[in-house]
Amino acid sequence: MCGIFGYLGSKDCVDMIIDGLKKLEYRGYDSSGITTLHEGKLNVTKCVGKIVELEKVISTSTMQGCIGLGHTRWATHGETTHDNSHPHTDCSGEIVLVHNGIIENYSLLKSKLIAKGHIFRSDTDTEVLAHLIEESFQGNLEEAVLESLKQVEGTYAIGVIAKKDPNKIVVAKNASPLIIGCGKNEYFITSDISAILKYNRDVIYLEDKEIAIISPEGIVVKDIKGKTLVKEIVTVMMDASTAEKEGYPHFMAKEIHEQPRAVMETFAGRSFMREGMINLSGINLEKKELTKFNRVVITACGTSLHAGLVGEFMIEKFAHIPVEVEYAAEFRYRNPIIDNKTLVIAISQSGETADTIAAIKEAKLKGAKVLSVCNVMNSTVARESDGVIYTRAGLEIGVASTKAFTTQIVLLYLLSIFLGEIRYILSKDEVKSLLKELDLLPRKIEKVFKNEHKIMKICKKFYTTRNFLYLGRGIGFPVALEGALKLKEISYIHAEGYSAAEMKHGPIALIDEYMPVVVIALKGRSYEKIMGNIEEVKARRGVVIAIATEGDKHIAEKVNEVVYIPDTIEELSSILSVIPLQILAYHIAVMRGCNVDQPRNLAKSVTVE
Repeated sequence: MCGIFGYLGSKDCVDMIIDGLKKLEYRGYDSSGITTLHEGKLNVTKCVGKIVELEKVISTSTMQGCIGLGHTRWATHGETTHDNSHPHTDCSGEIVLVHNGIIENYSLLKSKLIAKGHIFRSDTDTEVLAHLIEESFQGNLEEAVLESLKQVEGTYAIGVIAKKDPNKIVVAKNASPLIIGCGKNEYFITSDISAILKYNRDVIYLEDKEIAIISPEGIVVKDIKGKTLVKEIVTVMMDASTAEKEGYPHFMAKEIHEQPRAVMETFAGRSFMREGMINLSGINLEKKELTKFNRVVITACGTSLHAGLVGEFMIEKFAHIPVEVEYAAEFRYRNPIIDNKTLVIAISQSGETADTIAAIKEAKLKGAKVLSVCNVMNSTVARESDGVIYTRAGLEIGVASTKAFTTQIVLLYLLSIFLGEIRYILSKDEVKSLLKELDLLPRKIEKVFKNEHKIMKICKKFYTTRNFLYLGRGIGFPVALEGALKLKEISYIHAEGYSAAEMKHGPIALIDEYMPVVVIALKGRSYEKIMGNIEEVKARRGVVIAIATEGDKHIAEKVNEVVYIPDTIEELSSILSVIPLQILAYHIAVMRGCNVDQPRNLAKSVTVE
């Protein structure tokens, strides 16, 4: 949450910083600001609202400079106001700072600083950092930053500029992402690699409690005690065009329609149908070690948690290992019972989800091995885990996750089959059959898109509705949860996902002619039970929208609306059935005039607790 972009070099950086902030706006869009140091003068401009508002203000100014910092905010401490916007300054206005994270002991520090005469202009925790640095500053900025951070408890990614120590940017990180781009006689800092791809691909990933001093002479990285470190420069291989909409009205629309390619690329080179073989390089665990685990714990947040629930179903079925799915935010606070016989699977699209990172660290402290499923190479989740399998979904910018979810399921499908094979649960022929179904999946997803016009007609009937209920059984239950989440995230319609088996234990009280009920009603072992749930909804004058298997004419007679998906095996039906729900949520949100890519109060990566 919150985005940071900075530059030091020989070029005027104002337009560059604005461009970088636009790439980072999905991380926070309550307010934004920019600071530059030019001819010995620090300039700060900030405003409430989206980056376009900041751009308007700057267009009427003469702001310039070859050193600068920008910030786009997702509010934590303090309301969305001009004073609470970043950058923040010290009392003199000669030290300027941007920050992502939460300073947990800010209240105590603030009281001490006020007692010393410091004057605060905002309600944020961040401003404490600016005054702490001012208190320690004696002409050397990095020494002041190091001294200040020793007093801080919490998380941070910061960039700092000082008028009296010019020609440098000092940055530091603890549990919030920060990346340094290393160009030719120019340097960039960013919260997310996507913001600098068009300028630079050689980067340094800062680790927790590291500080970097960036100047025309180069980059010096130190630990919090001041010891100089040697850091590897990594070349990022990512297509910069993925950060563009490419003709789509929204990133979410583009990312929904990228799913056939994303799914195919995720299993390409890993699934060998003819040989009945799976190659999951990156696990970093020997087959012998994998067979010794007697339990799997999956930990994640939000959409990734729903993918984990699908993974639970598949691992238990194919590998016969008991699986528990844990909210990462709760995991470390309840003393989880895990040991060296437990495999922990952490799932995160961004690889920077604070709660998931904390869960990984807790699991490793207790002796468990951690395997992560992640979309972003060299992210914190990937670096903290014993092994990592990347989804290859490509850059996902829309806040409401789509292709990340389906590619996570693909990897969990491959992993569950792999575990089943090495544990001698699945035969070679069974593996071949399962991989054949996966090979057919991208073309079946393409067929789902042919129903988009039908889904839009359904949206026109229900986009003014205030509540939705989503029901599913078995593997359809996490799909119902995900469908409801997508709708509430981007359209602000209240939506709840339930196991259809629980309908009579409460949710049935909500059903009337004004409550659309979306039912995952696919052919399979739960089909008759689901049909019974539909009858119960209809008996109470409820409106039913069904996601059904192609060729099921019977269900059309029982429901108000039906969207068909191609037939596939139960495990992969989760992917085909969620896509109509993504499309449903998207078009309802558009019809309601909502900002689809940047829904209110949400940010793409939850990098603070």
